[in-house]
Amino acid sequence: MSDTPQIPANITLDDMICFSLYSASNAMIRAYRPMLDALNLTYPQYLVMLVMWEKQCLSVKALGEQLHLDSGTLTPLLKRLESKGLVSRRRSETDERVREISLTEEGKAMQQHATEVPASLLCKVDIPMESLKALKATCDTLYAQLSALK
Repeated sequence: MSDTPQIPANITLDDMICFSLYSASNAMIRAYRPMLDALNLTYPQYLVMLVMWEKQCLSVKALGEQLHLDSGTLTPLLKRLESKGLVSRRRSETDERVREISLTEEGKAMQQHATEVPASLLCKVDIPMESLKALKATCDTLYAQLSALK
């Protein structure tokens, strides 16, 4: 049996975990901005590129699942990346209903310039790596549980 959290009678903003996550997320994105500006990428575009550098080619559906984004959010991101010459979109040769995304040569070359981004940010944060890994695991668990509420 899990422990039921004790909720204070008068909840304030400082009591809200969601506000702490929201604030930390915004601060994280602001911290990334100067480094991503140098790459001419927004943070969501950077996340797409991280997946693409790992996978090289995949369907829009698979990309959306990995990034937890629906196609209505993902399609404009992909169009922007395509207009920048970083990815190409095409119909699958085996199923024309499926859209596939693949890296262009320019998109592949960008990876070399982006490899320093995470380390540059970590150097500015004075939190032990073990704590950061635990925080990530906790966030992943929270995401999984909240996603199951659909």
